[in-house]
Amino acid sequence: MAQESFLKKQKLLVIAPHSDDETFGCAGTIAKIKEAGGEVYVIVVSVGDLVHYHRRALVTAVTRQKEFEKVMKYLKVDDHEIIFKDSSKHLRLDVIPRRDLINIFEKEAKLSIDRLRPTMIALPALSYNQDHAAVFEAGYTACRPHIPGVKPFQKIVVAYDNPALSWSLEREKFHPNFYVDISKYLDKKIKALSFHKSQLKESISQHSIENVIHLAKVRGREVAVEAAEAYVCYRFVV
Repeated sequence: MAQESFLKKQKLLVIAPHSDDETFGCAGTIAKIKEAGGEVYVIVVSVGDLVHYHRRALVTAVTRQKEFEKVMKYLKVDDHEIIFKDSSKHLRLDVIPRRDLINIFEKEAKLSIDRLRPTMIALPALSYNQDHAAVFEAGYTACRPHIPGVKPFQKIVVAYDNPALSWSLEREKFHPNFYVDISKYLDKKIKALSFHKSQLKESISQHSIENVIHLAKVRGREVAVEAAEAYVCYRFVV
């Protein structure tokens, strides 16, 4: 009951480099917060046309957007937006001046921190992926402490997991210290992920449905529950 009361008070903003990152990392948490009566908002920074090397097939930005919309509707998020919908920015977020990305997250986006005033922000964990690193670093700066009342102050700032994080330099290794029990929501996470059909790979891949289930169960065993989503917590103020 105390957990539900806590989640009901949350206004979560998930910032995702690309559509599907929000689902791989946070779909169970999103479902849990929504069921408790809290609010959830999602920013996707870019989608674009891309030839997938494992299929040698073009996946268009339009396809990515449609898949994302289905996920947002299914998870019943309160609002969402995509910042860049042209392929010129896709997989090139690291060449955008960091100050510009910070301004987007702080002020310019429809769901900017200044406008939304979230209580909790989830960023992509730092990794070898240049777009994820760029979004994390800009988002982390945007979450810096401010004088209360002058700027929004997010009491909870976390970075979310991704199946590809097993391939990282030691200094970037994902060491979770914040877990959300999604035992009741794993099926919903998997259903949401199934809408990102163009991004899913065969069962041997990290980005397969099977692996996401395995990862959720491993994270769950780390904290003695059936399934969990793991995060690195950078700030938690009570």
